[in-house]
Amino acid sequence: MASQFFIPSANVTSGGGDAIYVATVPLKATAGPPQLIMSMAYSLNIWNLQHFMVLIKPSSSIPQEVIVFDFQPVNPESAEAAVSIISGNSVPGVVMQRKLKNIPKQRCWMVGSSKGNNAMEMAIEFNSSWVTGLRVGFHDCRHYTNELLLNILPEKYKLLSDSQEATAVSIHLKNG
Repeated sequence: MASQFFIPSANVTSGGGDAIYVATVPLKATAGPPQLIMSMAYSLNIWNLQHFMVLIKPSSSIPQEVIVFDFQPVNPESAEAAVSIISGNSVPGVVMQRKLKNIPKQRCWMVGSSKGNNAMEMAIEFNSSWVTGLRVGFHDCRHYTNELLLNILPEKYKLLSDSQEATAVSIHLKNG
């Protein structure tokens, strides 16, 4: 349900630059040891985190695909990565960029319009300087999303709760 993740703000607009969205998906692992480790973390109530991504829908009058930007482990399916992440250690990360045909209908919220009509260029420039060592709770997809949005939105934006003890992460737009 969207309301548990998103607290709307009066300064969310759809006019101006490119449309900017945040989308979430539950963290998942492949079958085998990574899935067992993640299941243990969930059952012990250590984690109930979501993976956050930034979506950019260009404002061009020509229908275009949506571009997704996110930050994740280089090898998210490995047992070593799962153990390192659960234990609070850093793993090599990678900034991903891919296309979607449409904006997802669930777990996706518009957070505003970009400063101009070049959000893609701003995101690509931002990505070139992003440090790719990933450490959950300290430098992960939430931090990436926060920082990218600070660079492309005119409003202040903040994902709530950097605490590793949080059982859920909420989205909040702070008034400028």
